[in-house]
Amino acid sequence: MKEKIKLGTRGSSLALAQADQVIAALHKRFPDVEIETVVLRTQGDKILDRPLLDFGGKGAFITEFEEAISEGRIDLAVHSAKDMPAELGDGLVIAGALPRADARDVLVTRKGVDGLRIVGTGSLRRQCQLSSLCPGVICKGIRGNVPTRLMKLRSGEYGGLVLAAAGLKRLGLLHEEDLEYRFFSLDEMVPAGGQGIIAVESRKGDGTTDMIAEISDSRAYAELALERNILEIFNAGCHEAVGVISECRRDSVCIRIVREVDGQVLKLNRSAGAMEGRRLAEEMAHSMTGFTRGGF
Repeated sequence: MKEKIKLGTRGSSLALAQADQVIAALHKRFPDVEIETVVLRTQGDKILDRPLLDFGGKGAFITEFEEAISEGRIDLAVHSAKDMPAELGDGLVIAGALPRADARDVLVTRKGVDGLRIVGTGSLRRQCQLSSLCPGVICKGIRGNVPTRLMKLRSGEYGGLVLAAAGLKRLGLLHEEDLEYRFFSLDEMVPAGGQGIIAVESRKGDGTTDMIAEISDSRAYAELALERNILEIFNAGCHEAVGVISECRRDSVCIRIVREVDGQVLKLNRSAGAMEGRRLAEEMAHSMTGFTRGGF
């Protein structure tokens, strides 16, 4: 066990709140370990005037952390699991995950404002599902952290925002008096793979990796692994309108997938026995693509 850990995080209020949850879990299990927080700025934090699709997609929030881990400048990095690309850097692993928070998406609007025309979201996944849920709504890209987005909503630049419930809850922003919240069910709006999960990345075989494994939530870790496998089959990133969520229960697993293909939104929702998650995932992917990319 390491006596001191350097934990990497982005500097946004949400990222720091997530890092605090990991630190609290580590201190509870390893009360004597010293933890140093190292804040890094990623390309995604620096470039706010262009869509993520234009300069690297999900990797825009990850690359600097993977370099820092590989070079030994930090021991581990805390991520929103939904922001992680399908492939990690050489020698790096997702060592663990905290218990999953509410995975749903939320439509946030100003209270007392009638009509909804312009909704802020840069997610292709959200856009394709929102078009059927709210016909006539125009989706407009938006960047910046959650408080910045809410400020743009309040200023009238947007009529509504689609945000992750987990992020709003972690920031204590689910009960603003001037805002209204419309939670989409998992059937209405299939979330991004890993949404609601805090993941911790580290070096394979490192002592810190073993420590994170001891605080990892087995259900969240299993769901994340299953969802990332499905995204890998689809070769999906920010440039693909794909959503997937799994619910691993004691005796069953339920998987929901949404994918836009040639302008058509395809949705599947199926269940199987608890030990059949991978088989079910591959069958569902096959039915949506006609083939698989090497299976699992």
